[in-house]
Amino acid sequence: MSRKGPPSSELDPRARHLLRTLIARHIEDGEPVGSQTLARHAGLDVSPATIRNILADLEDSGLLTAPHTSAGRVPTAQGYRVFVDSLLQLRPLPEHDVSRLRSQLAAGGGTQSLLGSASELVSAMTRFVGVVSVPRREQFAFRYIDFVAVDSQRVMAILVFADNEVQNRLIQTRRAYEPSELERIANYLNAHFAGRSVADIRATLVAEMRVARHEMENLLAQTVELAEQALAPDGEDDMVVAGQTRLIGVQDLADLDRLRDLFEAFSRKREILQLLERTVSAPGVRIFIGEETGLAPLEGVSVVSAPYAADGKVLGVLGVIGPTRMAYERVIPVVQATAEVLGAAIERGGVAPT
Repeated sequence: MSRKGPPSSELDPRARHLLRTLIARHIEDGEPVGSQTLARHAGLDVSPATIRNILADLEDSGLLTAPHTSAGRVPTAQGYRVFVDSLLQLRPLPEHDVSRLRSQLAAGGGTQSLLGSASELVSAMTRFVGVVSVPRREQFAFRYIDFVAVDSQRVMAILVFADNEVQNRLIQTRRAYEPSELERIANYLNAHFAGRSVADIRATLVAEMRVARHEMENLLAQTVELAEQALAPDGEDDMVVAGQTRLIGVQDLADLDRLRDLFEAFSRKREILQLLERTVSAPGVRIFIGEETGLAPLEGVSVVSAPYAADGKVLGVLGVIGPTRMAYERVIPVVQATAEVLGAAIERGGVAPT
């Protein structure tokens, strides 16, 4: 078994250069890279025999492996990690691509629409799967609420949030409410709580209930009964996924059992969402390569992710899932720029941090 690969700082300049060249060639054409090919492309004044010796050392270090059917070598997950961490030369996303993101992620259509567009865009630009975790609705400011009686024990709450999202929630009540009661409760909530976050509203209502004067107790009790359900965390999707079918044609993911497991993970979403949430507290782009994800279905892929934020508050995570043999120098700037543009668009739409 190969030992864990050394950090890039422990590799001499020739080994670093050959590792970078080999991985770049393998990413480009998907084939194992031999010493003769490296001798032509590396630009080093060394013999193929010297290159073979260096490649053997890199293989012993766990950074390269040799497929049984080829004399060439391919990078391991550890090799990709060294490449991404210290050998990759990144450039900002070209301005025309950033302008495209800004034009297609314009504020005004609501947060859910922006998330769907961001997921589709990052998938189209990388040709892999785009994923975006959905912010908790509690993080958004409440703008307006209305209640409509459905029957004797059900009320429809119509919620309008500051980011232009509208949600309808069906509430079970202990008794029938008259239209005048529903109007009075809605007026109270709109007058006292517009512009505040949902979590803040619930906490304030409970506190006010404890200290309310007698004449206010009845209205507050009715308000709390409806508001507790109307403003509770909802069951909306936790993650938006786009472009799963793009993986079907990827050479490195041709194994049907692996694809089936991967698609089941997309369907469940929970495992991938937990992985993305590991990025929330870390600024900038994070990259999980193969087994670093800690998820069996993702052991053959890489996840490139970055948090998106509005008004200084991290709302969620945007990412790309693709094969370990991906053009990281292209994918990383796309993910970083899209996360920044998405956050700015939500901020212009009026999100309020908790």
